Amino acid sequence: MADQDVSWMRLALAEAERGRGAVEPNPMVGAVVVREDTLVSLGHHARFGGPHAEAVALRAAGDAAQGATLYVTLEPCCHHGKTPPCTDAILATGIRRVVVAVRDPFPKVAGGGIKALRDAGVQVDIGIEADSARRLLAPYLKRLHTGRPYVTAKWAMTLDGKTAVASGDSRWISGPRSRALVHEVRGRMDGILVGIGTVLADDPQLTARPPGPRIPVRIILDRKARLPLDSRLVCSARELPVWVVVHELAPPERRAALVDAGCTLLEFEGSAALPIPALLDELGRRGLTNLLVEGGGQILGAFLDAGEVDAVDVFIAPRLEGGTHPYTPIRGKGQTQMCDALPLEHQDVSIVDGDIRLQGTLPRRWLTCE
Repeated sequence: MADQDVSWMRLALAEAERGRGAVEPNPMVGAVVVREDTLVSLGHHARFGGPHAEAVALRAAGDAAQGATLYVTLEPCCHHGKTPPCTDAILATGIRRVVVAVRDPFPKVAGGGIKALRDAGVQVDIGIEADSARRLLAPYLKRLHTGRPYVTAKWAMTLDGKTAVASGDSRWISGPRSRALVHEVRGRMDGILVGIGTVLADDPQLTARPPGPRIPVRIILDRKARLPLDSRLVCSARELPVWVVVHELAPPERRAALVDAGCTLLEFEGSAALPIPALLDELGRRGLTNLLVEGGGQILGAFLDAGEVDAVDVFIAPRLEGGTHPYTPIRGKGQTQMCDALPLEHQDVSIVDGDIRLQGTLPRRWLTCE
């Protein structure tokens, strides 16, 4: 039975993945109904405000749910929100057993869903594929526990670790297919963040092409409000949002010009250095769940120094550049000993038309909290 539980829960996790980019700030959730070791139905939370995974799977199962087992990647809700409680739907169908990957730490659930099912006589088992479920739920769990968005650091570099040549030219390090995958990632994000140096060097659009399920906010760290008014970002600010993070002492005329052009200013005060945690707090308050940080090296270094890089998505091109210039992916303070270098967990390596794509996560305490 344990092996079968693992197999069915993995199917539920794969189903949950189908909601990525469409359900946030809600969690991605998948559900599978099984009866007599046979798949009856499956479902996932497909869009924010839409039916939950359990309701979708149970509706598809119909009368066949009677006496069946429901596998669900997150504890069923037991409160009225945008949809009715999933526990009510489960009890109404006569499900005999519910297998839950992880408890939901959301205060209005927090074990209440499991208790409601057990009190009604339903067998509930918890913890099957829990680690995999927590990794899938990481953006939801981080925002719930810290109030901050989940930060993915993305860059492309040559095999010898360069993100540009000495002149600053970086087009293109990775191949067309790798760049297409980056656009897919962008289309699932709530925000894309770069520093003003990247904007001045590349004049990027920071959009997903073609568009994905989400329209990310373009966020520029620009302490002195130097963002050019004729840049592609500013020229499109009235169609697609641009937030410019500036110091309160930035020239007033520059700040006013950016606002007049349609940009939103986020002002910070105090030291010259940008307070990364405070910025993430503000982005969380503004509703961001997933943030993609694309650089440059000083910006990525600042996030790493602040302990606020949660995952990386790196494209390594089979090119050798050489040189001693500072165009490297992550700068900042760094570590004084190699043994202190941060380990990457749960690595996923693939080959994309010759480029190496490496994805992984950094250890996070809140990932194991319930």
